[in-house]
Amino acid sequence: MSLPLIAVVDDEPDILELVAMHLQKAGFAVATLPDANQLYRLLEHKTPSLIILDLMLPDVDGIDVCRLLRQNPRWSAIPIIMLTARTEETDRVLGLEIGADDYITKPFSPRELVARVRTVLRRQERQAEAEIVTIGGVITIDPKRHEVTVAGKKINVSTTEFRILLILAQRPGWVFTRNQILNELWGEEKAVLDRTIDVHIRNLRLKLGKAGSLIVNVRGVGYKIQT
Repeated sequence: MSLPLIAVVDDEPDILELVAMHLQKAGFAVATLPDANQLYRLLEHKTPSLIILDLMLPDVDGIDVCRLLRQNPRWSAIPIIMLTARTEETDRVLGLEIGADDYITKPFSPRELVARVRTVLRRQERQAEAEIVTIGGVITIDPKRHEVTVAGKKINVSTTEFRILLILAQRPGWVFTRNQILNELWGEEKAVLDRTIDVHIRNLRLKLGKAGSLIVNVRGVGYKIQT
């Protein structure tokens, strides 16, 4: 059985070497890439299990790379961990809002990075084991294929949007607070703002069209699926 492939995109050779060494020791195959164009070339013939993406690349801003991947149906389901020297909260929030699965700032602990990689991949595996969920006879969520369809038409959603929809759909009628959704997504240690959830919900509603009305805002509390 082939090892899970982790694509590491960073223009610092020392960082690439350090991350690759620790990931390989942890049992992963690694592709080290110095810029976004090299990543795009890799994606044309391979689909990595996860991408570790620096935001400050020499050719394309990492935020733009993440946004492009999330908008492309071929690559939208690939987990992304952002690794960057940018420490501003606005950068962290923006990265998570456009669909990054985690965000680690430099300097970093290689052991923590490996642990985060394993956590994200385990989360993907658990999600894939979930059963198909139908909402109101209109929306269908298929965790194994990472697909959302509305009246039979496939809708392109980001990893985070998919997970939020699945969280709500698995317990229709239950009201989830923003903090509960954040904890389900990234754990209690994540310093992100409640408004991150509002942005993802707004994007989901737009993509779902009329079916977006099934996601209901409970004022002052959070969100639920109402059929």
